[in-house]
Amino acid sequence: MTNAEMLRTWYSEVWEQGNTDAIEQFFTPDITTEGLIPEMQMDGDDFRDLVTAFRHILGEITVEMPKIMESGDWVSAFIHLKTFRADNGAPVTATGQVMARFKGEQMVEAYNQFDFVSLFEQLGQFPQDTLPVCMTGQRLDWAG
Repeated sequence: MTNAEMLRTWYSEVWEQGNTDAIEQFFTPDITTEGLIPEMQMDGDDFRDLVTAFRHILGEITVEMPKIMESGDWVSAFIHLKTFRADNGAPVTATGQVMARFKGEQMVEAYNQFDFVSLFEQLGQFPQDTLPVCMTGQRLDWAG
């Protein structure tokens, strides 16, 4: 199986099917992962919690990889997430990127970027146009 195929299987098993037990199949015990949560490396248990949390607020998840490149042990992909809000069924889409290095059939390094601002806007947790408003220098204030 190529690294691209293993990465696709990772997203299918873990994110689309919610099989968090498969995380150990894809991650080495000492994996280095960065990017999803700023300034925090994540291990298998952290990913298990992350996947569980997202599957609680989202409906069925589909992950597409319209662009993918391999170079030696490395694979890089553009990620397109399609889902819907669990509370009202409204469609949700978001994009991200991943670079992962494989050793054998397991990831030993993964670097992720994901458009959480867009995702949380669509979920109603951030106000619409969060990024343009922030770029004006204004602060987002939540009234309690």
